[in-house]
Amino acid sequence: MPRPDAVIFPRHERVEDRRKEGEHRKLLDEFFDHSTLMAISRLITQGQFEAIDYPISTGKEGGVFRATSGSEFRAVKVYRIGNAVFRRLPAYAMEQLKRETSEHNYARLVMAWTRREHSILRQLTAADVACPQPYGHLRNVLVMEFVGTDGVASPRLQEATIDDPDRLHRDLERLVRRMTVDAHLVHGDLSPYNVLYRDGHPVLIDVAQAIPVDHPQARELLRRDSDHFTRFLARLGVEIDADQFFKAIGGGTLAAKR
Repeated sequence: MPRPDAVIFPRHERVEDRRKEGEHRKLLDEFFDHSTLMAISRLITQGQFEAIDYPISTGKEGGVFRATSGSEFRAVKVYRIGNAVFRRLPAYAMEQLKRETSEHNYARLVMAWTRREHSILRQLTAADVACPQPYGHLRNVLVMEFVGTDGVASPRLQEATIDDPDRLHRDLERLVRRMTVDAHLVHGDLSPYNVLYRDGHPVLIDVAQAIPVDHPQARELLRRDSDHFTRFLARLGVEIDADQFFKAIGGGTLAAKR
């Protein structure tokens, strides 16, 4: 059986800008401890993907990597094992995790968080909400659809060139309403930073902290999500009413239930 780092970052050329050996080793040290390498090796054996190509984005909580799967690509999200993932989480996002394990057992918390994101992505996909389709998970590793065009990852909405702001306005209303009304979930941390822009349309990401619409804080969090987008759209020159947008994305439905 080949070494895990050999199957993760194959030595033959996979991208035009080949990573230097030092950068390669730094990434392995930061994200891929022995247990994570074993999990990735098992996912490769299961046929989830063949090899990880390069990082799409990295942060304190973890990183997202492009992976090759036959003639297609997939996204592999690796959460770091440690408390950094949970330092900024609000109380409502920790509620479910604490039911599964101790808040001091960071390894189990991260694994529960990974399972939660996979489960929520499945729920959103079933409701026809534009988000990465989940393929599988193991320990702190989540395999999902690669959101991009011709192997190039789509930009975050905040960093994208918006060709048609009015169409984006309509797309966001429809997208978030489906999440609220059809999937019965409120994202809770929605902003232009965790929405991707693929081929002129928004795609939701980073959904692990989503809560059910009957949660006591659901309406408050949906209002906050709504305000993030109304300010963003207004900066793009869209004439938008904050209350109307809130109702359009399902806020009126939540208000009727309370």
